This record gives sequence, structure tokens and C-alpha cells, in this order.
Amino acid sequence: MQRLKIPRYIQWIVLTGIIFLLLMTLLRGVLFLVFQRSDYSSSELLDGFILGLRYDLRMVCIASVVFLILGMIRPLHPLDKKLGQKVSFTIWIIIIIGFALFYAVDFANYAYLSQHVTATVLNYLGDARISLRMIWESYPVVWLTLALLVMIFALITVLRIVYNYILSRPKNSTKRTRIIWGIVFFLLFALGIFGRLGQYPLRWSDAFGKGSDLVANVALNPFESFFSSLEFKSATYDVERTRAAYGFMSNYLGVDHPDSNTLNFDRTVIAKTDSPATTQPNVVLVICESFSGYKSSMYGNPLNTTPYFNELCKNGIFFDRYFTPTYGTARGVWATITGIPDVQIVNTSSRNPATVNQHTIMNDFKGYEKYYFIGGSTSWANIRGLLKDNIDSLHLYEQDDYNAPKLDVWGISDKNLFLESNKKLAQAKNPFFAIIQTADNHRPYSIPEEDRKEFKRLSVPIDTLKKYGFDSEDEYNAFRYTDFCFEKFFEAVKKENYFKNTIFVFTGDHGIPGDAADMFPDAWTNNRLTCEHVPFLIYAPDIIKPQRYSFLASQIDIMPTIAGLCNISYTNTAMGRDLLDAKRLTADSGKNNAIFIIDMDQKRIGIIHHDLYYSYGLNNSSPQSIVSIANNNKVNANDSMLHYYRTMTDDFFATANYLLFNNKKRR
Repeated sequence: MQRLKIPRYIQWIVLTGIIFLLLMTLLRGVLFLVFQRSDYSSSELLDGFILGLRYDLRMVCIASVVFLILGMIRPLHPLDKKLGQKVSFTIWIIIIIGFALFYAVDFANYAYLSQHVTATVLNYLGDARISLRMIWESYPVVWLTLALLVMIFALITVLRIVYNYILSRPKNSTKRTRIIWGIVFFLLFALGIFGRLGQYPLRWSDAFGKGSDLVANVALNPFESFFSSLEFKSATYDVERTRAAYGFMSNYLGVDHPDSNTLNFDRTVIAKTDSPATTQPNVVLVICESFSGYKSSMYGNPLNTTPYFNELCKNGIFFDRYFTPTYGTARGVWATITGIPDVQIVNTSSRNPATVNQHTIMNDFKGYEKYYFIGGSTSWANIRGLLKDNIDSLHLYEQDDYNAPKLDVWGISDKNLFLESNKKLAQAKNPFFAIIQTADNHRPYSIPEEDRKEFKRLSVPIDTLKKYGFDSEDEYNAFRYTDFCFEKFFEAVKKENYFKNTIFVFTGDHGIPGDAADMFPDAWTNNRLTCEHVPFLIYAPDIIKPQRYSFLASQIDIMPTIAGLCNISYTNTAMGRDLLDAKRLTADSGKNNAIFIIDMDQKRIGIIHHDLYYSYGLNNSSPQSIVSIANNNKVNANDSMLHYYRTMTDDFFATANYLLFNNKKRR
């Protein structure tokens, strides 16, 4: 560094950063040696330490940027000015104290809960007296305090030695070299903070991207774990409210052995020999971006945007009153995979480190290869953590894994995504469960040049577009392009050997708000049910008979319904139910199904039951209402009816909140 004429204060920053990197790696090793209780492979351990080094580097680079900026302010220069020395060492002392405290709390938290410290630890401040007493009675506080003070003193001493060493070195930089090296190291530190070269930064969910709890626990440091969960510090559940709801919910879900003390929600389903699937069928589940029901052909939209998909629906099992629990792609993927409505208000559950561990019925498909295909990146919304940590031996394919060119911010086109997925599935040697997540029916509504000759854009007067649910020609043609992609997909798969033994499932991730008055009663538009109403199709012409169902169905029902069709024995620990369960259909034909809805934008929750939609504003922010979804007639609701639906809504909400934190994966 001396020969390169790197300024002394930058040399000081770099050497100090290296010391902290080494110390953080050492502490990671100690944590592993003290608390590791499961078998592990050397490759897993290496992956954890390498990824952990990147998380540590981020924290070091954040601190380094602060001192780099100080070095550029002449009166605050860390080496040349006395004021700068005082300011720098004051900041370092604060950092060292914080560093020591974070690691001390992290070690204690890991000993108590077997996980890194998160921002929920701040909730203990609400009962500080009780919390402090619990700490005093549970841990050797005196010895821990002495160890903490020794660590702080040792770090300050080491930093002082490094500082004096750098101070003794001759000045060898000019103003020009200081500016050049300042820019170079600022960019290097910025890269270290971002964490990777690419579209998305390094995120906490990347720790779960290897599908190993060991890698995640080894990789994460207390800073990454704490600050990533900071916005979720108040996200929790109410055990007593869940227990109050348990009687109704356990009966509604059909819990095998109800127990309000343990809050058991397990239902074990044993495969039956008279299932429609006599062999092990493959499954291809397509999660379709913004696939609004009222914009499609299946519900009589005069613009006839999805004629091909409409024909598929006529030849499959089609659910025409099917809803997602809420709006948003990440929440839709969550509900589909886990069977739990994502009811976290502050942000999506996929972004919350405290809820990333989830059981999914997909893992009960024993002997199946698991695939997830997305045209872009699963770094978006931290979906990678949900997928890789919870779906066993998942083959994940993202934009850089395909030969097709990138189309826009969402990756390759949906047509190419379908074709690339088909190529991979055609090579599968075992039965498979594949999920394909589309994206083109989303702004910027891109249609690739390669398809412009075969797919013809149409022009429609803007007033007609708005009348039937579209804001622009771009949105309208993107919706039509989705149908074009479905057609190209089936043109390809029908040529493959796997087609006849495959169940194809299509669901929207969510709908889009808009005017559906020409196709549905006013409540669908006024109460924004268009945000949640989407098509749900099961298509397997060689396995199942066509049927159209008009009973209520939810996105959380997808996994148990697919498992039932595939004659799979499974354990259901979430809130979804098999929509085609013969006993339930015989008992009530699905007429007693209830659909939970949460509108995150309006902070409103509700329930759809029979032909009624009840809702109210969270925290009593807006009054309760009950409307018909079958016609425009006013509903004359008395207090008893309102109380009944309020209680049912709250029961679903409390149970969903509880299960987000207590639906741990089964190994």
C-alpha cells in the first residue's frame, strides 16, 4: 500500500477492517463449535463460512465508509488533525461497545433459542424489569460483564496499536492520489455493502439459499439478523386469541386430534386407492402474474383476452369463485407454497427472518424431483429463502440459468420461460413437481420482438378498454400475450412423453383493482375483490374429467388439493383444505367454505361466506360492512349476523398470524 501511494488514513481503515473480519470469523467458529448439534458436511460448513464472510464484509464496509468520509473532511482527518483523532476514536469506541454487546446478546440468544438475535429482542424492553430479572436468574451476568469489558478493552488496545503504527509511517500521497484512491475505495466499500455484482443486493435470505439450516446459522451474523428483522420487531401473534379461535378453526379445518393447549393443527391424510391418479403423476403448477378474473374470457369479458385458456378451462376442473387471500405477488407465492395467508402488515412474510421456516406439503411428494422456474431472480422479495430453505432438494432456475435473452427487469419472456422449463422437464427421469412463475403481465408490459410477427398487437378505443378493466393498450396486449404464451407452452408439452401423465395447475398470484361492473355485482369493484379474484384451473385430460365448480375456493387450498389428486399421503399443518375431498363434497358440496381476505392497502380484513362479504377496518379504522357478491341487493344485517362474521374473520386472522410463526418444516 505504501508503494501504491495509498493515503495513510485509508491504510488504517483497511487494516482495521481486516482485524474485524478476522475477529468476526473467529466468533463464527466459536459459535459453531459451541452450539452445533446436528450432522454436517464439510461443503456445507465451507459454504456457511464463505457466505458469512460476505455478511461480515458488509458491516465492515459500512463502518469504513464513515471513516473514509471523515478523511475527506480536512478538519476531521483521523491522522492529521487532533479533532479528527478524537472524533474517530469516539466513533470507534461506540462501534466496539456495540459490537461486543451484539455478539454477547447473540451468543445468549443462541443458547436460549438456537437462533441468532432478531429485532424482537427489543420487545423485552416493554417489560424491562421482568426481562432483566430473567437474565439475572438465567445467566452468569457478572462473569459475562467482565468478559465483555475485557473484550472491549482488548479491541480498543489493538486499534490504538494499529493507529500508532500507521501514524509512524511517512506521508507519501498527493492531493491527486488522495482523490483517486478515495474514489476507488469508496466504490470498493459500496460493492462490499451491496454484496454482489448483479441486480439485487446480498440479502439475509441468501443464507437460506443453500437449503441448509446449518449454512444459514453459520453464515448470519447478529447485525445482519437484527437489522434485517428490525421492521418486523412488532410482528407477532396472540396466543390467547388463537386459543379462543381454536374451537371453530380446528373443526373447520378438520384437525385430527384437537388440543387447545398445544394448538395442534395437524391433519394426516392417507392416500386412497380410488384416487383419480393410479400412478405417480407429474405436477406443473403455474403461478400467473396479475391474472385477474374479470379481465379474462372465462367470465365473459367482451374483449376476449384469453380464448386459448378459456378452452383449457372447458376441458379441465375450473373453479370460478376462487380468491387469493390478499394482493401482491410475494404474498401470493407465500400462500401457494405454505397454505397460510400472509397477514403481516409491515411487509411480506418472505422478508421476515422470523417466519422463513415453513412446512409445505410439497415435501410430502416423496420420490419427486422438485423444480422452480422463474424468468427473473428469486432475490426479489427474498423469495429464495422461502423456497430453498423449505422445499427439499429444490432445483431452482433463474434468469442466468437459461439460454434465452433477458427481456426486461423481470428477466426472460414468459414464452421462453415456458419453453426452457419444458426442455428441463422433458429430461426428468423421476416424477416431478414443478412450479413456473410468470411475469410479463406486469409493467413495463414488454412483448419481445421475436414474437411480434406471430403475436399481433390489437388497438382498442381507450373508453372501451377502461369499460372492460384495462388502463392502456399495453396492459391489454400484455394480458393477451399471456394467453399466447400458454398456447405456445402446450404446443411444446403435448409433444413430450410426460404430457399424458401430468397434472397442470394454473392460479393467479393475485388480481388487479379495477371496474368490473359490466361482469360482476358492484361489491366486486367497490370492495376491491377484483384484487383477489383469479382463475384456478386443473388441467389433465388423460387423468381427470372436466368440471366447473362455483363454490368458494382459496389460494391456500392449492397444495392439499393437488396432493389429493395425486393420491399422495401428506400432513397438512396449515389452513388449506382439499377442495375435491369426497367426504366434504358429499356433505355440503363446498357450500360452507369460507374465504379470508386481507386488503393491505386499506388495512381491512374480511370473510366471504355463502354469497356475502363481511369486512372491517383493522384497529377500527373504518366501520364494518356486509354486502352481497351475488347481486346488487342491500343486505339487511342484524347485530347477531355482524357478530357472527366478525368472530369468524377474527378467528381466521388470529390463526393465520399464529401459524406464520409456528408452522415449522418437518424433517
